[in-house]
Amino acid sequence: MEQVPPSPGDVVRRLLDAANAHDLDAVLRCYAPDAIVVSPEMEAHDPEEIASYFRQIWDGFPDLRFTPWDTVAAHDMVATVLTATGTHTGPYLTVGGELLAPTGGHISVRGCWFSHLRDDLVAGQHFYYDQLEIYAPLGLRLPLPFGDDGP
Repeated sequence: MEQVPPSPGDVVRRLLDAANAHDLDAVLRCYAPDAIVVSPEMEAHDPEEIASYFRQIWDGFPDLRFTPWDTVAAHDMVATVLTATGTHTGPYLTVGGELLAPTGGHISVRGCWFSHLRDDLVAGQHFYYDQLEIYAPLGLRLPLPFGDDGP
């Protein structure tokens, strides 16, 4: 029997399943060795940086779960609309570089992942979401890019 290659949507579903299992090795197997991942909070250029990103969000939100709502695939691109939910019960590294102690706040963040695939692996990925949906339930405000004197 001839083996059917995975569809682009299958590749991203495999990544979501690994992320929901908090299985770092399985997550990294979904990415090309030279993959680049970009989010509102960071940019990762190699497997170790990608691993660091997943470790720090899992540390802060040990029950973090991604629920996909819709996936559209065209050629080597996949767009996935999802919700990320979790409770802040561990240390979380904020955009400003501070380690936030657990607050017990629950997040529900709507987002979209755009994934560029190559050889059945994620070669590039952009995560889009509203950081306020993370920060507000934790009692935080986004850091402003202005000096002490304001805009």
